[in-house]
Amino acid sequence: MTKKVRVAIIGVGNCASSLIQGVEFYRDASRDDFVPGLMHVELGGYHISDIEFSAAFDIDREKVGYDLGEAIFRGQNNTVTFAKVGKLGVPVHRGMTHDGLGKYLSEVIVKAPGPTADIVRILKETRTDVVVNYLPVGSEAATKWYAEQILEAGCAMVNCMPVFIAREEYWRKRFEEHKLPIIGDDIKSQVGSTIIHRVLTRLFQERGVQLDHTYQLNFGGNTDFLNMLERERLESKKISKTNSVLSQLQRPMAKDDVHIGPSDYVPWLKDRKWAHIRMEGRAFGDVPLTVDLKLEVHDSPNSAGIVIDAVRCCKVGLDRGLSGALEGPSSYFMKSPPFQVSDERAHELTEAFIAGRVGATCISDPAESAAPRQPTSAGNGVASHSSELGAAPVGSES
Repeated sequence: MTKKVRVAIIGVGNCASSLIQGVEFYRDASRDDFVPGLMHVELGGYHISDIEFSAAFDIDREKVGYDLGEAIFRGQNNTVTFAKVGKLGVPVHRGMTHDGLGKYLSEVIVKAPGPTADIVRILKETRTDVVVNYLPVGSEAATKWYAEQILEAGCAMVNCMPVFIAREEYWRKRFEEHKLPIIGDDIKSQVGSTIIHRVLTRLFQERGVQLDHTYQLNFGGNTDFLNMLERERLESKKISKTNSVLSQLQRPMAKDDVHIGPSDYVPWLKDRKWAHIRMEGRAFGDVPLTVDLKLEVHDSPNSAGIVIDAVRCCKVGLDRGLSGALEGPSSYFMKSPPFQVSDERAHELTEAFIAGRVGATCISDPAESAAPRQPTSAGNGVASHSSELGAAPVGSES
């Protein structure tokens, strides 16, 4: 057991840039500080500053061979700069391409020459604890190939992409057999379009509003949105976002009444994302009730704090000898975990995991599940609580 969290990154794009900047930005935070976007400055015995970057992999000629601290500001990366990052002493190695470079990305990214690096050897030699997958949407084969390398190297995994690994029984068993934890799939931002849509859907459910139609349209100017112009790469992303929102309903909605997914690429927005959410329903007396909302965020920093917490939870899982999907943290940090619960319940289970009161299977194994929080007095003197929809297993759709 090391006193550091050694993290390797697959895909040195905007998300990696925000993650690395975030670790630097909050390196000296006091344990008692409030840090926006983090559950705790110190989580499971690990401070933010205990995160060390051990290795990085990419295929972009503008990044391969450069120090990681330099590479995050090169190529097509265009997220906001909020921290000064010097050289980290970590070279960016040539990764595996497979289906990681789509039609539109290939127009702006030139592949680095040379063969794929020995991923397993590098992860072992750098004593990597946790590998974060930041591959582009639609990188199905590449993600599964990297998952095999991660298993062979003996590392934990945080799967930030909508390629279903943690939620699929086959892959969960593979991580269990190798006695390694995984958190996945598809990162849920701090306050992003999915979490807002989930909360509003839950609100409709709990206040007895019949939701008849809803859409969520997203567009931005980073390479993620450029890549998603290739609609063939969007299947898993749409499944992930749609299931995440609809899991908050007790009654199913017809397919034609729901549209959730990325919509377009607007270059001048850079790493800003605009999301438009509309919800049309019926309240008492079948009287129409409509919500129309616009969200504007810097896309990549919006998820960086979540990943900082996720990698530390993975390291805690390693320290405790846990294996397979960490169900509590996955349900809180990810859009497509193995089991869907409400965000309130997911938060409770993640706090219980951090405190050591539950292990990996705190949702699928009722005997292990922590007791729900007792109702507390709200500011108006009324007991405040939220009924749980129950653990909804996610089917295999990949």
